[in-house]
Amino acid sequence: MSQPDVDTATETTAPDTDPAADPGPGHPFARLADFVAVPRVAGLALSPDGRRLAVGVQTLDPERKKWVSALWEVDPDGQRPARRLTRSAPGEAAPAFTPDGTLLFVSARPDPAVTDGTEPKPALWALPPGGGEARPVVTRPGGVGGFAVAADSGEVVVVSSAMPGAADAAEDEQRRKARTDAGVSAILHEAYPVRYWDADLGPAAPHLFWAGALPAEGPAGEPPQPVELRDLTPDAGPPTGAGESVTLSPDGRLALRVDQVPDGPAGRRDRLVLIETATGESRVLVDDPLADVHSGRFSADGTAVVCVRETMTTYAEPPDYTLLRVDVASAETRELTPGFDRWPSAPQFSAEGDAVYFLADDDGRHALFRVELAGGDPVRLTADGAYSDLQVARDGSALYALRSAYDEPPAPVRLDPRATGQHPQPLPNPGTIGRLPGTLTEVRATAADGARVQSWLVLPEGASAEDPAPLVLWIHGGPLMSWNSWSWRWCPWVLAARGYAVLLPNPALSQGFGQDFVRRGWGEWGGAPYTDLMAAVDTAEQLPEVDETRTAAMGGSFGGYMANWVATRTDRFRAIVTHASLWDLDSFVGTTDAAYYWEKEWGDPLTEPKRYEQNSPHRFADAIRTPVLVIHGDRDYRVPIGEGLRLWYDLQKRGVPSRFLYFPDENHWVLTPGNSTVWYETVLAFLAEHVLGQEWQRPELV
Repeated sequence: MSQPDVDTATETTAPDTDPAADPGPGHPFARLADFVAVPRVAGLALSPDGRRLAVGVQTLDPERKKWVSALWEVDPDGQRPARRLTRSAPGEAAPAFTPDGTLLFVSARPDPAVTDGTEPKPALWALPPGGGEARPVVTRPGGVGGFAVAADSGEVVVVSSAMPGAADAAEDEQRRKARTDAGVSAILHEAYPVRYWDADLGPAAPHLFWAGALPAEGPAGEPPQPVELRDLTPDAGPPTGAGESVTLSPDGRLALRVDQVPDGPAGRRDRLVLIETATGESRVLVDDPLADVHSGRFSADGTAVVCVRETMTTYAEPPDYTLLRVDVASAETRELTPGFDRWPSAPQFSAEGDAVYFLADDDGRHALFRVELAGGDPVRLTADGAYSDLQVARDGSALYALRSAYDEPPAPVRLDPRATGQHPQPLPNPGTIGRLPGTLTEVRATAADGARVQSWLVLPEGASAEDPAPLVLWIHGGPLMSWNSWSWRWCPWVLAARGYAVLLPNPALSQGFGQDFVRRGWGEWGGAPYTDLMAAVDTAEQLPEVDETRTAAMGGSFGGYMANWVATRTDRFRAIVTHASLWDLDSFVGTTDAAYYWEKEWGDPLTEPKRYEQNSPHRFADAIRTPVLVIHGDRDYRVPIGEGLRLWYDLQKRGVPSRFLYFPDENHWVLTPGNSTVWYETVLAFLAEHVLGQEWQRPELV
């Protein structure tokens, strides 16, 4: 049941109970029960008048079995404490404001007007600007998966899945019920792909539905008029439908969506399509056979779109990114970041329309940049940290974003639209933590070929030349990413609270260090990425605070691949932890959810086996002597469970000391509090046994 939503009645700087407060060590990392209960800020929305900011805050539910998100309001000026806006057991997400200040969000909370006992589906809800009770405004049998709001008109388009051939919501619901009543779960696929991350694609597929201007609340006691939805994409079908990314022009006249189209046998690529919302007529805005085009946003006057062009990878070349300005009327494009040796993302026009803001990894940071439409090189505005959820005030007075770093969890901040070198202080918010159990420093090593390898190093409290800390090498995933921001899922401070130093390197293939740095490892994962990691470890081990005799290596996804590769190359580490890892590259490429992407880099294993033979860890399994902890989730479609099962068998039959932590209902990550706790407990117990020489302590609940 949902509790009453509130407005000004509740003001506080933290949730009702503050699980982050730890009367012992003064931080929430010493006890895993405290760590999983820390409030987590995610998502940011700015009202059109610039006076209100809404953020999502995840906290544990009363049974401590799942994280539930509520919406909070943050003062853009940083003067007032944060206040909670919504309360319900299912939680709320994806906040966005309409021009009149109504706060829209998606929630599966029950509708008080529905009393037939049916399970609520995610719906679009509206919280009035003056506070009070939220009300459902858009429902669909397939639920609401997302929405967009026109900045000027307030008109709305929603994303919802629909069964093939269903003419309306009633028929859609009827077809879903028929499958359920017949006990049918089968899906007949006629095109690739068939699944994505942890979701099976089909038989329903995403459609875009025009809701228009949402009706005002009726007189007291009378419900508002129901919203009549019109399908803007009636021809959308499985597997990918109309996609789930949509934005509206400020006047609501145009909807911009990402359209996936076939690209060779079993391949896909993205293009941008415009839809006239009044008629449903569509036209292609940008279609590049050599690139994916995505992340489009309208200018304030609706005459232009800024978007990202991402070149298709090849056997010889990694992707490259640039920004395009596209004229809406003529579809003419102009590149905004030629020669910029970084990968721009999440672009938005300035309020005045004379510049574009964007984000890009840069030297171990995820920085905010500004590029003038008149020309010139992009200018970096932020000194440190990682930024996301960028919001541009419509009067041009400020920018807002979530900022994090490895020593700061995500928090809302206010930025100057033009100043450089900014390191803004967090606005009062519910996600503040206490002190950290150690310190963060930056380390740079020199690789064998002269390349500079940047790393973050977490040192625990008390580490010194007299009492050096054991070292854990933690390798990032991707592989085209970098360590640059706070992570709840891969949190080094949990290890630091137990006395470990944690090294977070950015080896070859990491983004934010230039195109040549990526090329060094392209198609040769076992080459420069490995030697870069070893150079980073060598440099860290020279520090007096680090004990080079007690070390371990761990990683997830690509980081898990690298942990496996490390195990086949060297015995320098006392333990290896490998999560959701690639083991047999041939098998992986054939069963992952987007095989066509990886085959472009690796080639067809039947006709171009060289890279598989040289870089697949399973071919060198006989060399492994280091104890290995294998971790994998059965719902992982990106790195299917077969990789973990094959790795586990190959270790066991060779007598390698090993354990297998298996999650039947988790995906590529571990997303529930209980399983996350067990993940950390098992990893810590394995490290304690092999790195610290302690007796193995099996976690109680596994």
